[in-house]
Amino acid sequence: MFEGLLYNIIIAFESIAQNKTRALLTSLGIVFGVSSVIAMLAIGKGASQEIVEKLKILGTNNIIITGLDKKEFKKSQDVANIENEEEGSNSPTQKQKFSPGLAIQDGEIILKTLPNVTRFSYETVIDLNVRNNRSMKQASLVGIDPNYFDINSITTVSGRKFADLDHVRGNRVCILGSNLAKRLFPTEKPLGKKVKCGKIWLEVIGIASQKSASGSIKNLPGIRNVNQDIYTPYNTLKIYFVRRDVVNSSDLRRDRRRGEESPSTKKEKFSQIDKLIIEINDTEQMVSSSPILRKLLLRLHNNKEDFKIIVPELLLEQEKSTKQIFNIVLSVIASISLIVGGIGIMNIMFSSVMERTKEIGIRRAVGAKQGDIRQQFIIEAVAISLSGGIIGIFFGLAMSFTIEQITEIKTIVSLDSVLISFFVSIGVGLIFGITPANKAAEQDPITLLRYE
Repeated sequence: MFEGLLYNIIIAFESIAQNKTRALLTSLGIVFGVSSVIAMLAIGKGASQEIVEKLKILGTNNIIITGLDKKEFKKSQDVANIENEEEGSNSPTQKQKFSPGLAIQDGEIILKTLPNVTRFSYETVIDLNVRNNRSMKQASLVGIDPNYFDINSITTVSGRKFADLDHVRGNRVCILGSNLAKRLFPTEKPLGKKVKCGKIWLEVIGIASQKSASGSIKNLPGIRNVNQDIYTPYNTLKIYFVRRDVVNSSDLRRDRRRGEESPSTKKEKFSQIDKLIIEINDTEQMVSSSPILRKLLLRLHNNKEDFKIIVPELLLEQEKSTKQIFNIVLSVIASISLIVGGIGIMNIMFSSVMERTKEIGIRRAVGAKQGDIRQQFIIEAVAISLSGGIIGIFFGLAMSFTIEQITEIKTIVSLDSVLISFFVSIGVGLIFGITPANKAAEQDPITLLRYE
């Protein structure tokens, strides 16, 4: 039995060798189908991994509240005024009321009011030039509170975090993002060195851990490339750089000259802080807590919606759903390529049966059984399909790498996807090779020998 199988394999491969070009062209459908399947599975796995990375950056239980700048706030006010006009409301517009903007006090009141809030954190960001004695780079200086690193899962790979006294006294110290540290100090250790942020020198006491910062993550609301940031205590930022919670006489004079109603609009960013991060103790309460937070903040801000609430988990779930639908559509298209390739194999095998009628008749005449003929043609079909599958696997790996390099879409090729493609190519050969093999095996030997 084994000798008969080996003999059929040899005959099948001899036939393929005699028609190399035809076999290669026949397998192209399988090549493109398998490579597409591998690439699509790699994109899907990369997307899933990216969702996990985003959750690590944003925090699984965090709700982000950001202050609106002038343009965003004006747009939201225009929409609110249109809605009031449509409803026929005669109530005074929100523009006549004063709001202090997003502030630290908002976080304190939220913590006291909502029992499911465990803690909060905040940040204020200014863009400036950072330099040492040799080079200058653009970066974001982030003023943070003591909870910031813990809530955002940021660790230091070297040096230390800010001590309590650093926050209380507003010490001139900083922690560099990993990429910024490499760019400012490519050949030396930055710990203990000083960097000039704007006009102020800060001592480097630590280096933050590397965080994923692919294109889609950076474009998510509330996310920056944290590897390019430089962190300092909030009090340090307030003392030496900017303090938005204080209005001085020059601000008032400028507002009067411009005819502005209140000093709260004197800057593009009139919120006292840029972002509040609220930590919820139960993930299931994330979505339900959002409208409660909105109502509370509206009350604190005199019904001015000069803030935006972002529920990262909800955004990521929507993104995950969209990517899954996209991957399913692409996988269906890739599967169609495999079906077309299988039909091509079936077509070629039917042609091969017609061309080799005499050969089949001679084999049957010298003692070959129907099973031998059937086995020979199935082996040919599987061999063509499998060779296309193996080539397709290499094309799929190359395609996945190329997609990641050109588009910055993360791709992960797993062993599972390679094995699936391998067995699918075998299955296509079997399924589409059975019918031509049966036709070859079931013909009458005498009729075959008479065929000219």
